[in-house]
Amino acid sequence: MATTDSRPQTDREEELYRIRHSTAHVMAEAVLRVFPDAEFAIGPPIENGFYYDFRLPRSLTPEDLEVIEEHMREIISGDFSFERQVVSRDEAKQLFASQPFKVELVDTIPEGDEVSLYTQGEFTDLCRGPHVESTKQLSAKAFKLLSVAGAYWRGDEKQPMLQRIYGTAWKTPKELRAHLDHLAEVEKRDHRKVGRELDLFSTHEEAGPGLIYWHPKGSRIRLAVEDYWRDAHLSSGYDMLYTPHVGKSWLWEKSGHLDFYKENMYAPMEIDNAEYYAKPMNCPFHIMIYKTQTRSYRDLPLRWAELGTVYRYERSGVLHGLLRVRGFTQDDAHIFCTPDQVEDEILTVLRFSLQVWRDFGFKDIKAYLATRPEKSVGDDESWSKAAESLRKAIEAEGLSYEMDEGGGAFYGPKIDLKIKDALGREWQMSTIQFDFNLPERFDMSFVDDDGKEKRPYMVHRALLGSIERFFGVLIEHFGGAFPVWLAPVQVVVVPVAPAFFEYAQKVATELRDKGCRVEVDLSDARMNAKIRNAGTAKVPYVAIVGEKEMESEGVAVRVRGGAQLPLMTAAAFAERVAEENSSRTLSLDPA
Repeated sequence: MATTDSRPQTDREEELYRIRHSTAHVMAEAVLRVFPDAEFAIGPPIENGFYYDFRLPRSLTPEDLEVIEEHMREIISGDFSFERQVVSRDEAKQLFASQPFKVELVDTIPEGDEVSLYTQGEFTDLCRGPHVESTKQLSAKAFKLLSVAGAYWRGDEKQPMLQRIYGTAWKTPKELRAHLDHLAEVEKRDHRKVGRELDLFSTHEEAGPGLIYWHPKGSRIRLAVEDYWRDAHLSSGYDMLYTPHVGKSWLWEKSGHLDFYKENMYAPMEIDNAEYYAKPMNCPFHIMIYKTQTRSYRDLPLRWAELGTVYRYERSGVLHGLLRVRGFTQDDAHIFCTPDQVEDEILTVLRFSLQVWRDFGFKDIKAYLATRPEKSVGDDESWSKAAESLRKAIEAEGLSYEMDEGGGAFYGPKIDLKIKDALGREWQMSTIQFDFNLPERFDMSFVDDDGKEKRPYMVHRALLGSIERFFGVLIEHFGGAFPVWLAPVQVVVVPVAPAFFEYAQKVATELRDKGCRVEVDLSDARMNAKIRNAGTAKVPYVAIVGEKEMESEGVAVRVRGGAQLPLMTAAAFAERVAEENSSRTLSLDPA
């Protein structure tokens, strides 16, 4: 039975939806040919493909996928029609008596809805459709089974673990080849793979899953990102905060986290007969600072930012390198302002967010405006004014956006910014979010110009999201070939022989004096091997020094990618790298 995660919007999307949905059914029939006693669950089309979940007598192997594919090709060539039939609930349960997952799904169909089946060849499934008319409309050369993963039935870890077969299907073999090439590039850029190759970070299951160990080279990139982040915030009128990693339980009770978020918080620790929790968010601490004194309307807006490390319990099955972790540093900020200031503040923070993303090389950015959900706090007027402020800011910047009706948090509407990377993949990153809940819960106030106490507006803003996740996206966006200002090693100095080791060290010192990150290769390897090693490490520049360079106090420079610069003095080269560092240039200029 297919889900409706994303209904097709165009004729092409509709066509691919039908192809993928139908191919999922063909795969299920093929699996039943190989494993007649298989129990099948759901098989929806998804972005760029499909999957189907099964309970099987044994674990699948890559060889099994090849056998299943061969059966699928036979089914496709058989020209079997997809025939729809409407039955009663009892008839459906009788038909699927040996398929417990299907029987359970029948019971979830709302009263009054049709119970529809689709049959092709020897396979019948509980399904809403739609499908192609016949298997002949599928191309036997335009699908591929990709992988097998574990998946709990209905996403519940208390339910049986099933085997999920992922596949992709397209209209033509050419489209399939293009997609497989794209997947190969995605695999090549996988931040976990690149992280190992470039020695950037590691994770250690035995010491605690979901926790990131930053290696020296990864830490250099993080420092460059954080230095940029601080400079950008300070020049944009933010002040920096540092807050504790733990807080007493009453703090999280008052904030509502223990009511709404406890399952994602770590168990409390007892200190001095009181319960303390590791913080999942920074906002209550910022509010505590706000309440240390009486605030006047003249003090507002207050823009407070923090690189605050937080801890959230994520189930082990969803942990994924840098992208899904249990401890991470949020680039958090909170803005406290008067109702009259809110529109200007939202526009300012949106512009700031967009500029930061563009400085890192992300140009394709889309906004999603999430409105009030059914369960929420705050009055209608505040919600309406807040949502309108968000909408005006988006439209003032000329951003493409979609409405996410009912997608706001219970405490306020929000803007989500999604960026596309170099491979065209969309990532959810920045969030700009109103909060009517915490100012009320913590009894926050400011003294207005009429002398009366009023509630401030509170805006949460995570710009990069988290340093860890952002780093993962950054690695994959650049494929590890970082621009000079982010590269962990900007220059490798390669002496052509031991006689030039001393001069190589002198060049390195000149570069370091200009703030450049440099290494000297004094190994016994041959010069060409040293240059290849620097290329493998994706170092932007290799500075080669020999007799001619030493006599002229110069360097022969090779640019990542193979271009060679004219002979220049070591001082001039140091100036060049330093300028690229300070200007945060995104591309390497081979000239």
